[in-house]
Amino acid sequence: MQQKLNPIETILSDYSVMILDGALATELEQHGCDLDDPLWSARILLENPEAIYQVHSDYFRAGADCAITASYQATIDGFLKRGIEEEEAVQLIKKTVVIARKARDDFWKEEMEAIRPKPLVAASIGPYGAYLADGSEYTGNYGVTDEALKDFHRPRMSALIEAGADILAFETIPSLQEAKVLRSLLNEFPYTYAWLSFSLKNEKAISDGTLLEVCANTFGDDGQIAAIGINCAPLELVNEAIKVISSHTKNPVIVYPNSGEAYNPDTKTWHGQKSCLELDHLSEDWFKSGARLIGGCCRTSPHHIEKISKKWRTSENVVSESGI
Repeated sequence: MQQKLNPIETILSDYSVMILDGALATELEQHGCDLDDPLWSARILLENPEAIYQVHSDYFRAGADCAITASYQATIDGFLKRGIEEEEAVQLIKKTVVIARKARDDFWKEEMEAIRPKPLVAASIGPYGAYLADGSEYTGNYGVTDEALKDFHRPRMSALIEAGADILAFETIPSLQEAKVLRSLLNEFPYTYAWLSFSLKNEKAISDGTLLEVCANTFGDDGQIAAIGINCAPLELVNEAIKVISSHTKNPVIVYPNSGEAYNPDTKTWHGQKSCLELDHLSEDWFKSGARLIGGCCRTSPHHIEKISKKWRTSENVVSESGI
């Protein structure tokens, strides 16, 4: 099989910034979906897949160059707990890509703007702790072996790749152990690229305490890791974290933080003030610090992505014209 082109590298060869989408769960709730379930947004695959299609479409219209699928918490083990047989679980996981691809392809048929790339479909691979739904996704302290993590992640990765995802999104990864496991599984799919984004303990360390510079050095020159960075992070930690990562990797740096509010995993509630209305302004600082893929995570919306898009998708921001 011929080596596929790195999809992120392809976009960044023509554009200074690749614009990601924002939160999926928040928008699904805006469409009347109830996500109070261990399956989280994956529950909507069973109940209202049309809502997922609509949210993806909204982000594309807002200017996103990428849709992140509803597979963050869609796992074989999670569906088995709900009494869904393995074969059906695999098809549901594949369905997350099918929905995103249809939304992208339907949108692209109508898109006439010349200054944006054809959007990608990034298949979300959430951490093992997201399946546990006990808050451990914010610490990485699972107490399981590498083999157990491989057995957990492998079937979902395989299904998402078979369904036609353009790239995998290893996201909200809290531990170096899990990141290494996910990277090792990529060896089984040699023509697949992934981005790797960590959750943060502070501006210098990921959730399990491993220094960001260690993470960046570990994966920073990896050919199948198309970008490395952070997501689901508080805004006040982002800029310094980008500086650390960008100084220890040759790969593009990816960042998609939360709205500015803080999440309490025990009560499963959000507190504080939203500051995501400033994402478009903050993106300038993030770009200067080294970020090249920019979007939003929890509690952000198409409105915020549209503001980022308006800032970056102008003729002077096209790489070929600006020389950035």
